[in-house]
Amino acid sequence: MGKATGFLEYVRMDNADVPIEERICNYEEFHRPLNVVERQKQGARCMNCGVPFCQSAMVLNGMVTGCPLHNLVPEWNDQIYRGHFDHGYARLAKTSNFPEFTGRVCPALCEKACINGEDSDPVTIHDNELFLIETAFVNGTVKPRVPRVRSGRRVAVIGSGPSGLAVADTLNHRGHQVTVFERDEAVGGLLRFGIPNMKLDKRVIDRRQKLMEAEGVVFRCNTNIGKDGDVTPELLKKEYDAIVLACGARRARTLPGVDPQKIGGVYYAVDFLGSTTRALAKAKGHGIKDLEEAGGYISAKGKNVVVVGGGDTGNDCIGTCIRHGCASVTALEMMPQPPKERAENNPWPEWPKVLKVDYGHQEAIHVFGKDPRVYSTTVKEVHTDAKGNIAEIETVRVRFKDGKMVEEEGSEEVLPCELLLIAAGFTGCESYVSDAFGVSVTNRGRIETELDHYAASERGIFTAGDMHRGSSLVVWAITEGRQCAQEVDRYLMGYSELVES
Repeated sequence: MGKATGFLEYVRMDNADVPIEERICNYEEFHRPLNVVERQKQGARCMNCGVPFCQSAMVLNGMVTGCPLHNLVPEWNDQIYRGHFDHGYARLAKTSNFPEFTGRVCPALCEKACINGEDSDPVTIHDNELFLIETAFVNGTVKPRVPRVRSGRRVAVIGSGPSGLAVADTLNHRGHQVTVFERDEAVGGLLRFGIPNMKLDKRVIDRRQKLMEAEGVVFRCNTNIGKDGDVTPELLKKEYDAIVLACGARRARTLPGVDPQKIGGVYYAVDFLGSTTRALAKAKGHGIKDLEEAGGYISAKGKNVVVVGGGDTGNDCIGTCIRHGCASVTALEMMPQPPKERAENNPWPEWPKVLKVDYGHQEAIHVFGKDPRVYSTTVKEVHTDAKGNIAEIETVRVRFKDGKMVEEEGSEEVLPCELLLIAAGFTGCESYVSDAFGVSVTNRGRIETELDHYAASERGIFTAGDMHRGSSLVVWAITEGRQCAQEVDRYLMGYSELVES
């Protein structure tokens, strides 16, 4: 343990945010790192607990608390305090393939389990992690690690989201030759096209891709296996010793009676967010004018926007709409508003079911003077204009009784709406992929495997990430990718020296 009394001497200090009035004028990342001296104090706040819940990933009351990757948090917090940043990075890299991703977009399950959080503020584990990886890149500590010996085995990974990248990275370092196939024009999956630039700068993904390519991983984009092109499942089965399906759970949940294919101005959230990302990539800039000059994106400028869904994606839609220059934004959430503080039946170290005010909500409050979220409410009807474009929506308040949603009579309300974004989650993988490879799928739209395993019903085919687990967090996708890689390695070699996450 570094400073035995650090948690008593130093208060929690998060990375500072760019003021709202400045950050909503561009699509740049807006978290400003602390100076090195202050970061070391934050590392000193770690108590080096005898039982570190932060790295446990325990299931309590049906919810996971602690890091699924089992990151060695107390060890690298101690190294930060001592100024041994290279050693800290070495301990971090032992369990995490991509700390630069989780250090930006993870909701920090580790912090929710930090014992400091029982009576005061938890350690800034999330920010400390990002500090270590970015410092390692700046100092040149992160270098290509090319395997000295190749196994002669070839693996095809379908999908380049966080799980596919984790599979590829882990198996490549084991010595297998890995090719990653991606249907989009660039690597990253939802990291690139489902998370806005101000939350995850796409240059961070490009940097990791270049590193993996230098280490021997091959990436093939614009290759939609199972749907078109010369690369067929049959060809992959013939040329590769194992195939990993890591295509995500991209089948979006719909709203009853609301079809984006038939009503103008209605879009799924990921399509909306992805269109802005693509326009910014075309513009090669991060400013509002860069986006507008590039064009070709789904614009919220001057429109009354309604977002259906209260999760991270809904929040990202709010932040993006504000940067577009929307006239208003309302977010509908079917569930009741959670409490501002932990309820008695939700004690530490359980995941805290409390009200979260994220960056998009903060920005909406600043611009429009109120929190955009409306709870216990959903869309009842959509009204269109003469051209078939959405003009307004009728909402209704709802409650849950015996597990079923019940409308409250007389609670209907009409809202102007020229842009409706559906951020209601996903219902499973797209069937054309599973059909093409002939693998079994569960009734929840996931590739079927044995419990806690990753081998699909067809020999030599494996799966990982949202396609296997269902829609979840980036940290879980990376965890699944690492665990799947171990199972693939054992299948190829008859044993595995990979360490299980």
